Amino acid sequence: MQWEGINEFVYVAETESFTQASKNLAISTAQVSRQISALETRLNVKLFYRTTRKVSLTEEGRLFYQHCRSVLDGLEAAERAITNLQSKPQGTIRLTAPVTYGEQQILPLVNDFMLLYPDVEVSAYLSNQKIDLVEQGYDLAIRLGKLSDSSMMAKKLATRTNSVCASPEYLAKYGFPHSISELNTHSCLLGTLDYWHFRDENKERNIRVKGRLRYNSGFSLVDAALKGLGIVQLPDYYVQEHIESGALVSLLDNYRESEEGIWAIYPRNRHLSPKIRSLVDYLAEHLV
Repeated sequence: MQWEGINEFVYVAETESFTQASKNLAISTAQVSRQISALETRLNVKLFYRTTRKVSLTEEGRLFYQHCRSVLDGLEAAERAITNLQSKPQGTIRLTAPVTYGEQQILPLVNDFMLLYPDVEVSAYLSNQKIDLVEQGYDLAIRLGKLSDSSMMAKKLATRTNSVCASPEYLAKYGFPHSISELNTHSCLLGTLDYWHFRDENKERNIRVKGRLRYNSGFSLVDAALKGLGIVQLPDYYVQEHIESGALVSLLDNYRESEEGIWAIYPRNRHLSPKIRSLVDYLAEHLV
């Protein structure tokens, strides 16, 4: 009994019409009216103001509608979740990711994913600009670092850290910096920002650095560091292999900032489609 009349009530509330609600529900207007009247009697409250021209919610009706809409949304999401579990990924996925990270990490995994699911098509656009997913019709974006867009859903896929390093040749010539304050005496290889991120005594600090070289390319900065032109701060996926080989030396590890998240973000839908859910889960499982 507690569910009777809820659908009819929500449809009338949203269409402001008993007639339109009856059409949407494919039942008679009289049936809609009877269900609403029975619901009002059961709740002992008036849900609608009715005139010959208009139907509108009472204050109690507006409150009841908010709760009923949430309940129906939850039921619809639960039904889709069960249906999606039985569905295989298929259709087109439009995604965007930062250029270098997308080339090195994301798209190779997307290629592996497509081998597993031959009914999936992917259109990827790599850009370091933050794209409006809803406005431009993207299903998914990969974002690095701190998130600011609260209108999107997000899932953490992995983490990254920034490493400060230089070549043995540079360090032999100019010495090791032992604190972040000593960076102002060194040639720093600059990216798009004038400062580097550190953590000092459990506080995040941005330290302004300077140098005679500035590139907006991580690969070019790595090359400059390998050739002894200065000290660089870059995410680990640029420099880790060079640190492991000894071509670069990690510096100021005691000041390394906290790990940053690598995120999948997507529009705030009530439930993910199988293709998006499966790709996000695949990336989370295989990114390191």
